[in-house]
Formats: sequence, structure tokens, C-alpha cells
Amino acid sequence: MPRPHPKEFRDDVMAVARRGEAPIAEIARDFGISESCLRNWLAKADAEDGHPPGATSTDSAELKELRRRNRLLEQENEVLRRAAAYLSQANLPKMMYPLVRELAADGIPVTVTCRVLKLARQPYYRWLAAPITPRMLQQAHLANALFDAHRDDPEFGHRLLGDEARAWGHRACDRTVWRICSTNRWWSVLGKKRGANGKKPGPPAHDDLVRREFTAAAANRLWLTDITEHPPGEGKLYLCAIKDVFSGRIVGYSMSSRMRSQLAVDALASAVARRGGGVNGCVVHSDRGSQFRSRRFLDELRRHHLVGSMGQVASAGDNAAMESFFSLLQKNVLDRRCWATRAELRLAIITWIEKTYHRRRRQARLGGLTPTEYETINSTQVALAA
Repeated sequence: MPRPHPKEFRDDVMAVARRGEAPIAEIARDFGISESCLRNWLAKADAEDGHPPGATSTDSAELKELRRRNRLLEQENEVLRRAAAYLSQANLPKMMYPLVRELAADGIPVTVTCRVLKLARQPYYRWLAAPITPRMLQQAHLANALFDAHRDDPEFGHRLLGDEARAWGHRACDRTVWRICSTNRWWSVLGKKRGANGKKPGPPAHDDLVRREFTAAAANRLWLTDITEHPPGEGKLYLCAIKDVFSGRIVGYSMSSRMRSQLAVDALASAVARRGGGVNGCVVHSDRGSQFRSRRFLDELRRHHLVGSMGQVASAGDNAAMESFFSLLQKNVLDRRCWATRAELRLAIITWIEKTYHRRRRQARLGGLTPTEYETINSTQVALAA
């Protein structure tokens, strides 16, 4: 039974097909799937979107109403979930209005949020029109006075800066002065030096099993992974890709607007799903990014019986083969034009990977073959030898 394709791969292929820039048969051939498979994906997606064949107007109206109610329930659940997280904060603000504004920015109507949280809308709109309180103005004037005193004499610590501010008519305790100075990093030049962010590189989760030897005798023996970011017009797009050193093929990838551990987990799950069996014992080499040291990523490695490997801090050569792929991506896609949206850039990236890099770009180290041709020839030879 053939292995199912990952959902992210299916969504990307359907997005390319719906653009209508090429026939369905050509798109299916470029992405290595059959035409009937792609048409089945599109028909199933249309049915899930509320456009099943043969549906009446009454059925469509009922389906639209059910979806509206379902969307409303999802919004109410999201309000309750975000409110629970908001109220569990250690430094809890005195009002819920900032949460209402955050939810409104995420697309949840103010009416829904206020109804769920039992808030009146008119006071919220008054606060939204004038969110700056007199106390906030007082704190701002105090900060200006502390900054002037720090600029006049950088040797003063926060207590002496507070004395200067109080001499100018401001009222504040030493703790408030310390908080403002600490937030703005107004330290005395006579104090101890502080780092840029107070953080040190995290310890490696694995030893370096590769040591810059980017070779593999067979597929699924050594995978390289890394994360890169690209800035389209509407915000950053992060790409986590996994490369098989044997053929240079990108066996898994995931893209998101946020660089979190789930991005690396999704890319690894995509690679395992597309490769199927035979990945046990495969070495997955990365840098020391927090995404690859996260508990979720380590659990995903153990679940699929993969072996982790990590390079040194600030040593790009330890993952040079993966960096070379990102350099090709930069030259062939990202630098070709300005990208307005993440969706537009995403489709361009996956089209270049699946259509050009895998099936058209020949590599000298593979004997002038493409990654797809190289894997096909070698897998056939292994099967005949067995």
C-alpha cells in the first residue's frame, strides 16, 4: 500500500494547481504524483470547503449557517482560552481591555469577546480612545528626569539618580527608580559589565557525530536540518528544511510565520512520513538552535528512533551542506523579485524545491544527475542486488 503524502505537501500542491498557471497533468508530473491523485485531492478539498457536487441551495444555506455557528463557537473558545492564560500571568494588569484589543487584532470581534468576558463595550472604547493614564504620564516624566541625570553623570547608580529626580520635584521610591533604570539599562559605568542579553548559548543536546563529513553510503543515513528566515512584505516567513546527504534531496520541510519548536517538529514529521520505513538509526544533524534542543523535537527524534547530532556554537561550517542549499534558495527564489505576502513566497519556494531542485537541477557530485534521478537509479540497483 503506498505511503500517504504529508498534509503540508498536499496543501502546497493543491495551492499551485489552483493558481491555474499550468495544466493539472503537468503540475502532477512536476511534483511526482499521478494526475488522478491530484484531481482526487482537489475534489476532496472542494467538498470540505462546502462545494460538494450536486448540492442544492437549501443545503448550501444550511451548511453556511452551521459553519457560522461553528466559527462563533471557536471564537468563544479562543476567548476563554486566551483569558485563562492572561489571568495566569504573574504580573497581572488591572484591566482586561488589553486582552480585548489583542483578540480584536487576531480577528475575534469585540462584541464576542465582551459578551464572553461579561464586559461593557462603551468603557472599552473609551479606554481604546485614550489608553494613556495620568499615572503613565507621571512615570514617563520621571523616566525623562532619570535619563537626564544619567546623561549628566554616568557614574551615578539608581539611588543617586533617584535623589536627583526627587530634587527636581518628582516623587518616586528607590524601587520604582531601580525598575525604570533596569528596564532602560541605565547602569553606572562603575558597575560590573553586563552582556548584551544576559544569555549564554545553551548546552548541546547531542554530540557532533558528523564532524563536517557530509557523506552517506545510502539514503536515510544522514539528514541535515536548519531554519532560515525570509522577509516578504507582510512579515517574516520561516522555513525549516531537512536534507538527505546521500542525494541532496529535501525530504521534509515546514514553513510558518513564527520560529518555534513546532516548526522543526513539523518538518521532521514531514520527512519521516515522506520517507516511510527505513529511517531507524538515521542521524539528524543540526546547529544548537533552541528549536532543535526543545523537548518536543527530542521526543520526536526518540519516537521515530532517530539519532541526534549537533555542531558547535557560531560555527557555520559544521552544517555547511545545509547552508549551501539555503544559499541556492536565496539566489534562485528570494533575490529574483520582491514578495508581497507569505502565501506567495511559500508557493514559490515549494515549487522551486519540488519542480526545479529535485527534478531539473543536475549536480556534479551526483554524476550529472538530479536528486530524484540519483535516488531512483540507486534504489533500483539495491533492489536488483537483493
